[in-house]
Amino acid sequence: MPAGTSADSEPDLPVGVSSAAGAPTPDAPDPDTWLGLGADALPVDEVTRWAGRPDCGAVVVFCGNARDHSDGRVGVTALEYEAYESQVVPRLAGVATEARNRWPVLARIAMLHRVGPLAIGEAAVVVAVSSPHRDAAFDACRWCIDSLKSTVPIWKREAWDGGQSWGLEAQHVTDLIDVDGSAYGDGPDDRDGPADRAGPAGVDR
Repeated sequence: MPAGTSADSEPDLPVGVSSAAGAPTPDAPDPDTWLGLGADALPVDEVTRWAGRPDCGAVVVFCGNARDHSDGRVGVTALEYEAYESQVVPRLAGVATEARNRWPVLARIAMLHRVGPLAIGEAAVVVAVSSPHRDAAFDACRWCIDSLKSTVPIWKREAWDGGQSWGLEAQHVTDLIDVDGSAYGDGPDDRDGPADRAGPAGVDR
């Protein structure tokens, strides 16, 4: 795993935040936001059902699946995701908060990610957004997955016909910039400190 990351089996979650295993309860502090990280198969169908609300005409779901190839690599047989787990849900929460700042009409937001080994075809990440109309849901869902990939510390290892390694493109975890140009996550637990917390050289997210 990337040096300087944590592989806790049960990451600490902020009070009131659900896990990848189940949706937030109606009495949760934020019952319309579902964030989580887990080693089990992602509940894609459940997320899709949960995201809908009677006041919403649009539910947009992005599901990122493990595929059998990447650039210059054929015969990819397996993927494995590892994370700096104590930072994942707080970073996801920042993405959800900023999405609501940018699109105030959003109703429900879900962002769940796998860790551990995945077979080809399994879902590695699912993002769902609902809103009264489709434009906001489409735009917000795209922004959420792009922001997750660039700001949340999760890394991928590939196994293929020629061997195994971390991904192809060097990409370091960055801070989320809000609509006013300020950075989320400024503080002592930022990953702008030790370089090894930014992931291995050659990481593909």
